[in-house]
Amino acid sequence: MQAISVFNETPPYDDLMQKGRPSKQPRSKLGERLAAARERMGLSQVQLADKLGVTQKLITYWEHNDVALRVDQLTAIAKALNLSVDELMGQPASKARGSGPVGKARQIFEAVSRLPRKQQEKVFDILQPFIKEHLQPTSGR
Repeated sequence: MQAISVFNETPPYDDLMQKGRPSKQPRSKLGERLAAARERMGLSQVQLADKLGVTQKLITYWEHNDVALRVDQLTAIAKALNLSVDELMGQPASKARGSGPVGKARQIFEAVSRLPRKQQEKVFDILQPFIKEHLQPTSGR
């Protein structure tokens, strides 16, 4: 009897499989954010290391240990991952300041916006002449 050899074109391991053994150590909070951002960008540890000019082992270390990174390192990592340093550090994204009123005026306008429509119109009827008078250029004052 003759043996038949079957050659499979696809290798048993491919680039999608994880390499190495999984770490037994849980990731630090910074490491979790770093790994999540890296994966969202579709980067491997090696690719991120290449972008930063460091080794893959250092990326692994950063992802799995509590580390105190220097400002220049944080800035480079954030730039490579298209994040702000605040986002990388887990701070909520800062809101862009609106162009509306501030302080007391904002509180009053928010309160007025919660009133029924007819009561809002009464407030507008009072405010509009006052604002119109004070926004006109002063001609004889």
